[in-house]
Amino acid sequence: MLAHLYKTLCLTAALGAAASAHGQTPEQLAHAANIPHPAVIAHRGASYDAPESTLPAYLLARDLGADYLELDVQRTRDGQLIALHDDTLLRTTDIASKFPERKDKPVSDFTLAELKTLDAGSWFNAAHPQRACDSYKGLKILTLDEVLDVAQGGAHKPGVYIETKVPQQFPGIEHDLKAKLAQRGWLDGQHRVVLQTFEKGSLELLAKEMPQVPKVLLLWVGEGSIEPKSTVAFAASGMKDKAAYYAQQQPRDRAEFERWLDIAKANGAVGTGPSAALTEGGEQSYMDLVQPWMNKLTHDKGLLVHVYTVDEAVDFKKVSEAGVDGIFTNRTSELLKFYDRASTESVSQILQRNGY
Repeated sequence: MLAHLYKTLCLTAALGAAASAHGQTPEQLAHAANIPHPAVIAHRGASYDAPESTLPAYLLARDLGADYLELDVQRTRDGQLIALHDDTLLRTTDIASKFPERKDKPVSDFTLAELKTLDAGSWFNAAHPQRACDSYKGLKILTLDEVLDVAQGGAHKPGVYIETKVPQQFPGIEHDLKAKLAQRGWLDGQHRVVLQTFEKGSLELLAKEMPQVPKVLLLWVGEGSIEPKSTVAFAASGMKDKAAYYAQQQPRDRAEFERWLDIAKANGAVGTGPSAALTEGGEQSYMDLVQPWMNKLTHDKGLLVHVYTVDEAVDFKKVSEAGVDGIFTNRTSELLKFYDRASTESVSQILQRNGY
């Protein structure tokens, strides 16, 4: 109870400060965009407990009570939209054994039928033996249709939070995405959709195709995004820990950070998706773009802040106190607990109920 009160007081203080310049609190901004506040965004599904972007990961995130199922959308050679993060298939499938001569090729080199022959689950068991499950073997890559089916198929009805991944590889994917969402009835105002991208050009196209749908510009310090203060690359830095290197990277100055907020605003975004430097480092620890002054400046411009990708309670607390409005997480169950929204079922109970 005390922990809940503490979090509420911290959040209220952050919201009150953020409202001063723009006239609306972040909660009001979120309400206007039909976005829950604070938002629990299941990063590639509940991908700590099940293989990312697969059926059990999305079923688990849905049934735990996530606000959004997050996915990266790419397009197959025969024009089908699928959920996959990497721009190749090596890390999360058995592409090297199924199509060895094409193992380094992008998604656009394969038909959906070819991709459906791949095992997209066994890699997880090898990478995370403590969370391995025999039924993860042979899991399939999902189409966008199949993710929408999950979102619509349970007692809880999460939204979808869709990134156009490497959009320059898929000319016209913004139009294709609109067509699919419209076909499925997801643009009728009854469903929650958020569109996200790192690419300014893709944001412009998303705004043109779906002006009424909330959009978020993802932020990074480096090429194609925020210009860095230091141009020394990791390889030339002499540092061994990439997370520590990223944590040192900063925008060139306040004006450069503000410039990207203005780009987001000018192209119809309702918010930004900045990275975070995590307390314990690790592969998901990047630049600290959720410092309190950054979040206040973002709020002052009438934009929300959805930070990626945070999994630990110490970091949930840190970014919440800094004033973020939503969190991308692989650990949906833990973030829901932090927000006092824990599921009545455990992770294992939900997985078992869904056949895993």
